[in-house]
Amino acid sequence: MNRITISLAQFNPLVGDIPGNAERIVAALRTARDQQGAQILVFPELALIGYPPEDLLLRPALQARIERALDRVRAESRGIAVVLGYPWREDDRLYNAAGVLRDGELIARYHKRCLPNYQVFDEQRYFVAGDAPCVVELCGVPTAITICEDVWRPEPTAAAAAAGARLMLNLNASPFHRGKQERRQQVLAARAREGHMPILYVNQVGGQDELVFDGGSILVDGGGAVCFQAPQFEEGLHTVVVEAAAGAVTVPRQQIVPAVESLASVYCALVLGVRDYVRKNGFRGVVLGLSGGIDSALTLAIAVDALGAEQVEAVMLPYRYTSELSRDLARDEAERLGVRYRTIDIAPVVDAAMAVLAEEFAGLGVDKTEENLQARARGLLLMAISNKKGSLVLTTGNKSEMAVGYATLYGDMAGGLDVLKDVPKVTVFELARYRNGIAPVIPEEVITRPPSAELAPDQKDEDSLPSYPVLDRILELYVEQDASAADIIAQGFPADEVHRVLRMVDLNEYKRRQAPVGLRVSERAFGRDRRYPITNGWRPGD
Repeated sequence: MNRITISLAQFNPLVGDIPGNAERIVAALRTARDQQGAQILVFPELALIGYPPEDLLLRPALQARIERALDRVRAESRGIAVVLGYPWREDDRLYNAAGVLRDGELIARYHKRCLPNYQVFDEQRYFVAGDAPCVVELCGVPTAITICEDVWRPEPTAAAAAAGARLMLNLNASPFHRGKQERRQQVLAARAREGHMPILYVNQVGGQDELVFDGGSILVDGGGAVCFQAPQFEEGLHTVVVEAAAGAVTVPRQQIVPAVESLASVYCALVLGVRDYVRKNGFRGVVLGLSGGIDSALTLAIAVDALGAEQVEAVMLPYRYTSELSRDLARDEAERLGVRYRTIDIAPVVDAAMAVLAEEFAGLGVDKTEENLQARARGLLLMAISNKKGSLVLTTGNKSEMAVGYATLYGDMAGGLDVLKDVPKVTVFELARYRNGIAPVIPEEVITRPPSAELAPDQKDEDSLPSYPVLDRILELYVEQDASAADIIAQGFPADEVHRVLRMVDLNEYKRRQAPVGLRVSERAFGRDRRYPITNGWRPGD
């Protein structure tokens, strides 16, 4: 029996840092070969440049940089086969490629056959699809190389099996959304059974702009049973063993780290996304406005879990409508989490703005303008703190608010990263409860009090919006499932309420275009996933 040790690199690259990624790949290679005894080392999709590289792929210097980095890795590949993803230009065509390097030589190269062009993916903008399987002998086993989307469709597996493959190595950059790991297991099981071969699925980990990659690399046997699963949300170099005898490859059961529970996985994704966005972009820390409400409270907890209390500053920015309860709750949470905290009264800023505008506003009644001035004063001060201290402003708007425009441009939308942008309000409450189950860092009254922007006397969110359970369900149907107004009304929601909510969603696309990037945790987030024209005559009635 031929016992083969394979190391899988659950790798967190820095997109575009080709030399830096190459050095980290070489370091992993040495560890896998010299300390883990691996014969094969597998990296994720496009690991050399990071995923998604977007229009960096169009840079004229790309190919030369890739070639230099490949030379660096190839020179170190003595005594181990390295399966590595990278972009490759050939005959004036750019491919999403994977190379197999061994003993200083490139022994095989594969071009990804299935190029996803849906949800957050737009690979057809950049790459040409490959048209042939790649089966290379590794440690005496005919081994297929495939890349990400190839395993989500049956044809590449069938072609690899027909070419004689007995084992498949699948390189991935598969972004997280809630429930994704279970779906991956289902797909891998189906492909393994169809191809009658084990599949090793190696996934990228880490945050990249709005995307979060959760790792969770998997090895399934030829019957589709999970025999190994790596931790989610953690970078690491893991080893697995497969056994080859009489032309068949079998997989003994090995370490299986259970997938993170659904709600907990959302929290973990948000923490990882914040950590990598801040650190990879070189910010010294973060600052946010702490209002005494649940959105800012949850955002603060996530920020501290991501970065540590020493890199987080919270600022209470009260005005005359800010209750003493809000002030007390904000201070309480800041003390529980141990962050730097201070209060800055915005009244002088708002009053000065109103004085300057007095002549312009003469004869006009009080309306939302005065409320928005309060939010914009807060945004002005937070951005000034950001500029002075090199800290990133975290905004705190949730998906429900972003959907219906319950936010102020250049006010509470001012900042660099919206942590909760893809988290519905009901899930915000659930996540707060989840985090308090670990340690009670969010005061209970923050969770139980009625949500309010506190921009006017006795203001409550549900004075302007449906109850959040109703609103979130309507939004889920419309935004994430593309249901029509008629479809939603047929589920029992009042027609006038449905039409009002859908109209608010459509009218506020212009705000979302100017909102900070936000972390994606659902299958349909605003931004890369859902892109609607601002100016349009479509009406969601049918």
